[in-house]
Amino acid sequence: MNKRSLVVGGLRMNVVEAGTGPDVVLLHGFLNHSYSWRHQVRDLAAAGYHVLAPDLRGYGETGSPRDAGQYSVLHLVGDVVGLLDAYRIERATVVGHDWGSVLAWNTALMRPDRVRGVVGMSVPYVPRGDVSLLTTMRERFGDSFYMQYFQEPGPADRELARDVPATFRGVLGSGSQPWDPVVPEGGGWLDRLPDKGIPDWLSPADLDTYVAAFERTGFTGALNWYRNMERNHELTAAWQHAPIQAPALFIYGTRDAFSRYASALIDDLPSHVPDLRGVVRIDAGHWVQQERPDEVTAALVDFLDRDR
Repeated sequence: MNKRSLVVGGLRMNVVEAGTGPDVVLLHGFLNHSYSWRHQVRDLAAAGYHVLAPDLRGYGETGSPRDAGQYSVLHLVGDVVGLLDAYRIERATVVGHDWGSVLAWNTALMRPDRVRGVVGMSVPYVPRGDVSLLTTMRERFGDSFYMQYFQEPGPADRELARDVPATFRGVLGSGSQPWDPVVPEGGGWLDRLPDKGIPDWLSPADLDTYVAAFERTGFTGALNWYRNMERNHELTAAWQHAPIQAPALFIYGTRDAFSRYASALIDDLPSHVPDLRGVVRIDAGHWVQQERPDEVTAALVDFLDRDR
């Protein structure tokens, strides 16, 4: 397993690389970085694949532009394509979790010529509708919906940075717990994610790795992904109701609180992903690839081996 730093479209990007064989790119989610794929990088390489796990824009040792407008879906998909170009990879399977899942789906949608297959975890593909997802969620949950709370620069950035170890104990420890997505009046997002200590699937050293990374970078880069949701809806008008054509797989944890809100979207995936090869349900919470690494890797290898 090697770590490389390279320039992708003017952005300094940190990439963890391992193995040889068909190419697989692992895209992490919110409040994670390449370390969240530590199990899969090792095990997919052992299974005969060339694995790349970048720190995405705004995270870890990758560059974090100050302008929030530099975190649009077009910038993010461009980063993935630029990474493939840097490694002279014609086509790869893209695998994403959480926000990385959104990025994986959009990479397959916008650049099908570069995608051999796509795997989403925890967040299913949501085709572009007539109104933005943020507007839909705000209409459902009100102006205190947590994604709306994240829109204003400052409050969420300061809240998450106030006590970084407690932030990660709350965020990573609540992935299997039902939680209210509405921020309480006068409070913050973490008020809905109580600190219950380190979950049993995470070691103290793992927690320290996350804490050290975000104490160095802060949380603004990560939050800027949310701050482009309305703009992303405008930028993707050409893909209105467009399906994902690549071979696809969806994996999620049955104890993930998000799955209860997304159950209809999961059931409807075959309508929008015509080459969906399966939906894998795992007894886990939101951080599925870290909570049940062997089961997730087995599902990935089964999917990848079909087109090898």
